Amino acid sequence: MENSRADLHLHTYYSDGLLSPEQILAEAVKNGVGIIAVTDHDCSLAYPELKEPCARAGVKTTAGIEVSAYVRDVKIHTLGYGMDICCPKFKNFAHTLYNGALERTRDIVKKLNSAGVKLTYEEVLNERVSPQSPPHAMHVARAGHKKGYCLSPSDFFFKYLARGKPAFSNICRPTPQETVEIIKACGGFTSVAHPGRIDMQREELVRLIKSMKDSGLDGIECVYPAHTAVETAYYKELAASLNLCVTGGSDTHFSGGSRTVGTPAFYADDALAEKLKIEI
Repeated sequence: MENSRADLHLHTYYSDGLLSPEQILAEAVKNGVGIIAVTDHDCSLAYPELKEPCARAGVKTTAGIEVSAYVRDVKIHTLGYGMDICCPKFKNFAHTLYNGALERTRDIVKKLNSAGVKLTYEEVLNERVSPQSPPHAMHVARAGHKKGYCLSPSDFFFKYLARGKPAFSNICRPTPQETVEIIKACGGFTSVAHPGRIDMQREELVRLIKSMKDSGLDGIECVYPAHTAVETAYYKELAASLNLCVTGGSDTHFSGGSRTVGTPAFYADDALAEKLKIEI
């Protein structure tokens, strides 16, 4: 492949990012990245917009999504690539994720109101760029910040929305195994995102990854900016022992921050690119 440098974990303003799909592409071109996958939370709205601009720029792409699945109250981000987003089963899944996000937002707003934070459901929805976007916790946080409840959206999130805080909600979430099975049924490839950030004892996490593999899991996101060198090596060894692919990405949400498109460096060989449904 001509340029195999890849970033397989990116977000746009269709979820909790601040960049448009074309701005993400521009960052990739600037940084010498030849393969990208936008993996917005619980939706794949960016992919149709990216196909033609990517082709013109000589950057390869594929459909992507990052599903916020849960085991009890622990979030297990599950990445999907190359699935047929027009597949009826995937469209139904996306619709379920969207409706679940609406219901969860109502639950969060109700809990915030009980905690003395006067925020409305409509104010949260207005933070979205598109009415097709599933509302995300960061939309709540931005709305709360605008009303002066905290110094930043991040402060609002950790004060009110994080696990154990007054307005935490994980209702209407799929399991990791269910997520893997649906994406695989639609012709996709799945990888568990940033395992080093999952709040779970390592032994339990390994059991979970093995269970996800039984459901069809294809890979582990070993190359990730918040992983230490020791963690990266460990998860690469785990992937090899389970015959899973290694994936990597920056998890970039906006420009000018600590994360940049294409960092840390990750290269997708032809075998991985084929599995991701990237034309090589």
